[in-house]
Amino acid sequence: MNHALVFSPMLECARSLFARLSCMLLALICTAGIAHGQVPAAAALNVRASIDAETRTPAAGDVVTVAIIMDPKAGWHDYWINPGDAGTPLELEWQLPAGMTAGPLRAPVPETLVVSGFMNHIYKAKHAFLIDLKILEGMKIGQPLDVKVNARWSACSDLVCVPEGATFSVPMTVGSGDIQALDRTRFDAWRSNLPVPLDRTALYAINGKRIDIAIPYPRSATASRVWFFAEIENLFLYNAPQSARRTGDWLIVSGEVKKPFAAPIDGLLRFNDAQGLQVRAAPGAIPTGGDSVSVFGNGATQDAQPPALGFGWILIFSVLGGLLLNLMPCVFPILGLKALSLAKMGGDEGEARRDAVAYTLGIILSCLVLGGVMLGLRAAGEEVGWAFQLQDPAVVLLLAFLMLSVTANLAGLFDIGGIGAGEKLTRKGGIAGSFWTGVLAAVVATPCTGPFMAAAMGAALLLPTGLAMLIFAGLGFGLALPFLAIAFIPALRKRMPRPGGWMVRFRQWMAVPMALTTLALLWLLYQLAGFNGLAIASIAALILLVALFDIGRRQKNGGPTRWVLAAALGVTLVSFVAMDKAAMVPVTHIAKNGNLPFNEARLASLRAEGKPVFLYFTADWCVTCKVNEGAAIDRAEAIDALAKGGIVTMVGDYTRRDPDITRFLAKYGRSGVPLYLYFPKSGEARVLPQLLTVGDLTALAD
Repeated sequence: MNHALVFSPMLECARSLFARLSCMLLALICTAGIAHGQVPAAAALNVRASIDAETRTPAAGDVVTVAIIMDPKAGWHDYWINPGDAGTPLELEWQLPAGMTAGPLRAPVPETLVVSGFMNHIYKAKHAFLIDLKILEGMKIGQPLDVKVNARWSACSDLVCVPEGATFSVPMTVGSGDIQALDRTRFDAWRSNLPVPLDRTALYAINGKRIDIAIPYPRSATASRVWFFAEIENLFLYNAPQSARRTGDWLIVSGEVKKPFAAPIDGLLRFNDAQGLQVRAAPGAIPTGGDSVSVFGNGATQDAQPPALGFGWILIFSVLGGLLLNLMPCVFPILGLKALSLAKMGGDEGEARRDAVAYTLGIILSCLVLGGVMLGLRAAGEEVGWAFQLQDPAVVLLLAFLMLSVTANLAGLFDIGGIGAGEKLTRKGGIAGSFWTGVLAAVVATPCTGPFMAAAMGAALLLPTGLAMLIFAGLGFGLALPFLAIAFIPALRKRMPRPGGWMVRFRQWMAVPMALTTLALLWLLYQLAGFNGLAIASIAALILLVALFDIGRRQKNGGPTRWVLAAALGVTLVSFVAMDKAAMVPVTHIAKNGNLPFNEARLASLRAEGKPVFLYFTADWCVTCKVNEGAAIDRAEAIDALAKGGIVTMVGDYTRRDPDITRFLAKYGRSGVPLYLYFPKSGEARVLPQLLTVGDLTALAD
């Protein structure tokens, strides 16, 4: 899918307004946010890009060739015009002066890469895409031609993909059209990597899902290591094996298609040592017989590393990651609410099962919405990761209001259906309450990244959208799994305590962790938006609390509550707008406990000096991070051991959106925090457990 690369001011305003309104709606169901990204500097790109022109003085009526040069870092790649099972190709939007037009993009011959069973069409080495720009006849010599182009592409490793982009400018002047010898030689080298158009039409025939493509090819010419790349996406089954044979003046390549079709095929035949033929094939009779020919993509360029886990294992990891989230401290308040709800049902098996299914649907839907928004923002060029919505002050403000309302409800200040705890609901209300409790569970679990979950979330950024959404659904299913088990396994449900007076007291006690969650969100607002943001949130929260108390009083007296509800909603909207205009604290890397703030260049310098480094990434909204810091990282014995071992500690604060940290996390297959790394004096980094102990850190010094 192509994405717009440049927006006019009006479109940009509309985009921002739509994103903010979407943020409000999604935050009210606790599942989304908005974050604005920045295009990374060229030096930080994983696939470095630049532009070159064969001449800066093209003549009127002539064609000048421009090259978009791509230079992937080691371990990274970008994509051909049909990327295969994953990734996105180079996308260009030109801003050309009047009298100049751009021709189609011409791509060099790609190679194949298989990751987790998915076939991609990629470039690992430095290469160039060529575009011909046509100069209008009759333009005057000396007339300036300001050529600009906005480019976007996917930069991927074997684990993760990162959207990247840049804006290029090539000033030209209408002139003689002369091309210097060095420029001609350089561009001829780029042209030599392009496929050569075949002068005859090829033939193809489909039998079921098998396709045979007969390409005219002289019997006297050598052919080996062949592979056919279709230009149009989703015609071929990319990861299916291809085979090849020769008979007479024909080279026949066989593969699989996703479904039969009858239209002509445009594609590229790779053969020998990265040579290429540009092929158009039409339906026709295929010659029989012949001798076999070696093929290229069935394994010649697969991962040099041991085979990655297949999608089935990745999905299992996502379910296990969601299941283990139930042990994380950030999910504890919701577990209490859900236990109270199940206990209230007693032995009603049907009600318990309906409740568990509704709770599961609420969690899964929330994870799908959140995952879809994250993938959409990344596809549009935003540098976002898991829990990205907690990096936006406006979203945190709305979540704080929601948690404050839940706290007031549990404390008995007012009654409201749909929270799923304590009050006697009708059957319809009970299901709705369970659904929204599931939504709430997904929200409070968002800041956590537990074991197994990190690998699954990192893989979701690489997989096609449909499979990535299954990963997010698997995460939600794992989070809901304990309560599904209790509801559908009678032996487990019988162990639940019977309904009684203890439920009222337990409900009131559950207001305490919810109140602490509200305070934590207000503290996070201070970190994100400074004192102005905290003041706005505190005043609005106090007004909202008074309004909720008044609603409870009117409920007891039988009075109307709609006007108070409208006033509370008005306060929420006004505070949201005020928060959006509040002065933001600039993004800075602040050292904690005397540790170095994260800086990738500084890290590289320390490693070059042979110094071991303990690097960890944290955020003020990450409960798991804070538990690890209190239990291990900030303990005196761990600090002393690291210092005695000469280990430099570096910390990356991801509380606010930081593209540098987002890209660094992506290198290790992570889309969120925490991440703990140990760089020894020499050798590769070692990823430490996500639940740290003092012993884990003191062992580094040993």
